[in-house]
Amino acid sequence: MTLPNILTISRIILIPVFVLAFYVPSESHRIIATGVFFLAGFTDWLDGYIARKMNQSTRFGAFLDPVADKLMVAVALTMIVEDFDSMWITIPAIIIIGREIVISALREWMAEMGKRASVAVSYIGKVKTGAQMWAILLMLFSPPGEMVANIGVGLLYLASVLTIWSMFIYLKAAWPDLTEEMYN
Repeated sequence: MTLPNILTISRIILIPVFVLAFYVPSESHRIIATGVFFLAGFTDWLDGYIARKMNQSTRFGAFLDPVADKLMVAVALTMIVEDFDSMWITIPAIIIIGREIVISALREWMAEMGKRASVAVSYIGKVKTGAQMWAILLMLFSPPGEMVANIGVGLLYLASVLTIWSMFIYLKAAWPDLTEEMYN
C-alpha cells in the first residue's frame, strides 16, 4: 500500500464526513463542508504528485483515483442540486455527472482494447475540472442567491460547456476504434 493509494482511499472515506458536515445543523456547516471538499481536492493533487515524484504509481491507484474523484464530485453536485432546488442547477449537474459516466466507460472499453492512450486526459478536460471544482467550492461555501454562489453558478455553466466539448474530443479520438469494433 503506497502513500498515494492511502491518500486516494482517504478521499473516499471523506465522502460521508463531507455529507455530514454539510447537513449538520450549525451556522458553520458550509465552511466545514467546503473545507472537507477542499481537503479532498488537495489529496487528489497530492496523491498524483507523490505518485509521479516518488515513482509510486500503481494499477490500483490508476483505477481508484478517478473513481474517488468522480464519487466526490457526484456527491457534491447532488447536494448542491438539492440545496439550490433549481432546474437551472440540475441541468448542468446532470451534464457533468453523465459525461463522467460516459467517459469512464469509454476509457475502460478503450483500455480493454489496448488503446487507452487514445482517450488520455486533454487540456480542455483539465480546464473543465478546474472550473468544476471552483464552482463546487463556491456553491458549497455560499447559500443560493448570494454573489459568491452566483459566481459558482457561472463557473458551473462554464464547466458544463467544457464538459460537452471535452466529451466530443474524447469521442472523436475514440471514434475510429469504436466504429471498427461495432462493425466487426
